Amino acid sequence: MYLTRHTTPAGPRWACDGRFLPEGLDLSALLALTRTELLARLGSLPAGALPETGRGNLLPPLEPLQEVWAAGVTYLRSREARRAESAVASVYDLVYEASRPELFFKAAGWRVVGPGAAVRIRRDSRWNVPEPELVLVINRFLEIVGYSAGNDMSSRDIEGENPLYLPQAKVYNGSCAVGPGIFLADDSELSHLPIGLTVVRQGEPVFQGETSSARMKRGLPELVACLGRELDFPYGVLLMTGTGIVPNDDFTLQVGDRIRVQVGRLELENVVQT
Repeated sequence: MYLTRHTTPAGPRWACDGRFLPEGLDLSALLALTRTELLARLGSLPAGALPETGRGNLLPPLEPLQEVWAAGVTYLRSREARRAESAVASVYDLVYEASRPELFFKAAGWRVVGPGAAVRIRRDSRWNVPEPELVLVINRFLEIVGYSAGNDMSSRDIEGENPLYLPQAKVYNGSCAVGPGIFLADDSELSHLPIGLTVVRQGEPVFQGETSSARMKRGLPELVACLGRELDFPYGVLLMTGTGIVPNDDFTLQVGDRIRVQVGRLELENVVQT
């Protein structure tokens, strides 16, 4: 099953497999159910009206009051990149090998950018990169119910100056893109998804990379369990699981670049602005 969120004259509305859900049934309500209950609820619904299929009417696949969290240094490539940029490289060695993962708040739902919209690079940063990531969709019971594609925009020079600057490097307007929708799947299906990144500048690819969720250092259930250890998510939560694709150190995003993130069957595209 595939969930998408659309603009309509009456306000945002969710669809499943291309047909509108009943009015009032949204992701918050679905993620208040167990995974079994969610699948049964969607499977028992009568066919709804067809939404317009143009990309322009797609919204980020979450509610304004839901949260997006993120995990860091979950791939070897990410650890290597953080070591190269940082004046205190040993910090990233420690977290890569530690039993406790790096987890941080990324964005409130109302701040998340959807497909076709603009992501941003900070005006006070000179070294900015996209980070393509598998995004887990998690219910209130800490069950993984599905996935989306995400772009965890990052200012590498700011984080590299001091790890305590990570919130400024990672959390700002236009720094979090998720979409275009949510595929329902469990963690066994998500452990080997292909992940890709393409950056197009003036019509030509200037960076391409690929990896797989199978290369993650940590298991997906481990990340979810750590996130929910002392936090409640009554409306569910989205978790970015880290990146295994980092451009070379001489690469930085420019205004007008188009970023394409592929995760499994999903492709998320955004343009860069300041």
